[in-house]
Amino acid sequence: MNNLTIINSRVVNEGLVEEKDILIKNGKIEKIDKLIEPQGDYIDGAGLTLMPGVIDDQVHFREPGLTDKGDIYSESRAAVAGGTTSFMDMPNVLPPTLTHDLWKEKIEIASNNSHANFSFYMGTSNTNIDEIRSINPSEVCGVKVFMGSSTGNLLVDNPVSLENIFKDSPVIIATHCEETPMILSLEKEYRLRYGEDIPIENHEFIRSREACLASSKKAIDLATKFNSNLHILHVSTKEELLLFSNDNIENKKITAEVCIPHLFFSSSDYAIKGTLIKCNPSIKDQQDKLALRQALKSGLIDFVATDHAPHDKKAKENPYFTCPSGMPSIQHTLLGVLELYKEGDLSLEDVSRVTSHNVAKRFDIRERGFLREGYWADIVLVDTEKEQLISDENLEYKCGWSPFEGDKFSSTIIKTLVNGEIAYSEGKVSENVRGKKIEFTRG
Repeated sequence: MNNLTIINSRVVNEGLVEEKDILIKNGKIEKIDKLIEPQGDYIDGAGLTLMPGVIDDQVHFREPGLTDKGDIYSESRAAVAGGTTSFMDMPNVLPPTLTHDLWKEKIEIASNNSHANFSFYMGTSNTNIDEIRSINPSEVCGVKVFMGSSTGNLLVDNPVSLENIFKDSPVIIATHCEETPMILSLEKEYRLRYGEDIPIENHEFIRSREACLASSKKAIDLATKFNSNLHILHVSTKEELLLFSNDNIENKKITAEVCIPHLFFSSSDYAIKGTLIKCNPSIKDQQDKLALRQALKSGLIDFVATDHAPHDKKAKENPYFTCPSGMPSIQHTLLGVLELYKEGDLSLEDVSRVTSHNVAKRFDIRERGFLREGYWADIVLVDTEKEQLISDENLEYKCGWSPFEGDKFSSTIIKTLVNGEIAYSEGKVSENVRGKKIEFTRG
């Protein structure tokens, strides 16, 4: 790798905003200081804001088995185009990632094809506790528990199996919390009322706030009983916020995240966006959206993720019960969070905290998530004064659509560096850059 110096930029890192230069050697940050004499190539960051690359702990890149929707190559392109330099991918693929051998196959695919750094969750089922117990904590980001509805055999609904996972998992337990029996009962009720084509605005009532709250409480009760390391994914209701603490993240064993769709959409948007914003857990009302934004600021919610989940756009036009849930959003994570800064919901320092620092702390990620000497140079340069209109023409998603199509963000991603190499620059993704497997300091 060549030496690279970034000069004259506004650096946002660890609670400070300062004019600094950064010298990069062999993929890592060699020096952070003022007035560094450029060595090798250089980037003039005058007028730009420099931040640590986004770390997204919840994506569905669809590989293997579902690659008509997306794959590691295509969705990691979208990631770096949006300033995301590391991701953690979920196990609900085909076949589900329920064994170490299947986990290793995904690592091999990503090593060859991913533009960003990568890690993969191990899936859980009612029967794979031995695979979970034998996880190496320095290699695997966490285990994913579907406490709510899922596909195939990934739903863990056996009480003994759940207890074994919470008691014995050597890594973070990340949970999808929705109470399945409550949802099935409501589906039956609404089907009797509307038939198969239920109006989409009823999705928030079928995938109800009560179902989310009951399941989140169950997960927290189990974690409290067994002193487990629990992370609750995609919190969507104001009621769930009462379950969490705003203590420093280093002191927590129970944490939570909010996803981009729940920060930006509310149930009033179903009238315009329709089934494009159908996701699980469902988007709730305006008061929930505002409460989630405030919780992100206060520390009740620890960081932002996407739950990036591409689907064929034609399938999203299906009637309610056959319309898949989920949407692509990873290309606009940082732009979205910067919009909260522009609107006064977050400070600029908060942006790095909730997109990078806290994720790295929570998952014990080695040498990433901060701009520090000796750390990998995962960096994004942003023009916070240059607007960007979202259209099909500037999307990298394999599915070719975005719920933000036609919307305008106040900022634009200029460059993304992954391990010190320019992975994205002014509208173009480099074909030559590949990410590395994320390592963890635990175990």
